[in-house]
Amino acid sequence: MLRRFIDFPPVRFPAPIRPANSAALAAGLVCLLALVGGCGPKAPGAPEGTLVELQPGLGYTNQRIASVPWSIHVLRASRSDVSLGLQSVHAGNGALGLAPLGQQLRGIPAARGRAVAGVNGDFYQRERAFAGDPRGLQVCAGELVSAPNGACLWVDAAGQPHAGEVAAKFQVTWPDHSATPFGLNEERKPDGLVLFTAAVGASTQSGGGRELLLEPADAPAFGPLTVNARFRARVREVRTAGNTPMTPGLLVLSAGPSLARRLPAIAVGDIVELDTDTSPALAGATAAIGGGPVLVRDGTPVRIQVPDDDSYQFKSMLERHPRSAVGWNRDHVFLVTVDGRQKASAGMTLEELSGYLVRLGCTDAMNLDGGGSATLWADGRVLNQPSDGQERPIANALVLVRRERPTN
Repeated sequence: MLRRFIDFPPVRFPAPIRPANSAALAAGLVCLLALVGGCGPKAPGAPEGTLVELQPGLGYTNQRIASVPWSIHVLRASRSDVSLGLQSVHAGNGALGLAPLGQQLRGIPAARGRAVAGVNGDFYQRERAFAGDPRGLQVCAGELVSAPNGACLWVDAAGQPHAGEVAAKFQVTWPDHSATPFGLNEERKPDGLVLFTAAVGASTQSGGGRELLLEPADAPAFGPLTVNARFRARVREVRTAGNTPMTPGLLVLSAGPSLARRLPAIAVGDIVELDTDTSPALAGATAAIGGGPVLVRDGTPVRIQVPDDDSYQFKSMLERHPRSAVGWNRDHVFLVTVDGRQKASAGMTLEELSGYLVRLGCTDAMNLDGGGSATLWADGRVLNQPSDGQERPIANALVLVRRERPTN
């Protein structure tokens, strides 16, 4: 299929703001300069567009540009505040399920810290048994629950955020030394191979094919699955009925009917080797979430690729819709949501969002799910106006968590 590219301009305000709208442009620039320049904390009830300190290290502003119109919500977190960190969370505390953003953040275990702000996360499956399956990568508290499939954000062991395209190189090596790629905690296709962990829930929800119940070959039990790991497993049971119940400490490798006929013969007691490699390697990632496309890299808008057709994906990239994004620079992390599909705010195109994030001061940024999912939460409440008129149940979220410093 032919593709077309969008070349984002280096640094400029989006096209809808023209010289005739100089007052709106000036107001927008003042707000941006105040936000990026680190203006002092403002008391609650401060004039619209100023940065309000919600708590130490965390500020919020709602910028409104009536001429478009736009209503833009920005949370800015200080990266010098070592008690604040980025994590990801899933609605079901596993790999599947849907729940509103606020409910997800309030449900974070106390051991992981206290959620102080969050934004909706990855695109996801909304229907059928696998509702809530993220489209791409998710790592929660170091546990790998969903495989990468394109752009994602990850936080390394040192707490540094990164964004880019990540490809899964997951594979199982059989006793005859042949290898087969597999997916993770997702709907299994007739010709697919999927590894299921306890994060998927009670069972594999699959029909037919061949399912291998796996136990550790070199340890008493499997720990949480991690990215870029390699380990051996022993076949405890071979099943042909599908929908295998998940047993704590064990894994299930499920092959669809058409693939199962082509795989090597496997017997109870056989050893297989499982790899969760990625390209690039993300070993040590403590948190990760999918999304995309990447919008800003090294302070410059990214040239992105969109389908050259009339598909929904193409139209959604070029039309104005509610948007969410995450960005950062050396000093701050930004969670951004743009209201849309309403009289007070038209939403943004990806080009407009990219230009705004650069002006905001982001050196790197990635788009997240938008539309009715676009939600920004802090201070115990939703800060934006979701286009559905209320919070939409979503699969996962990116969250700012505060861990209190230990006292001596």
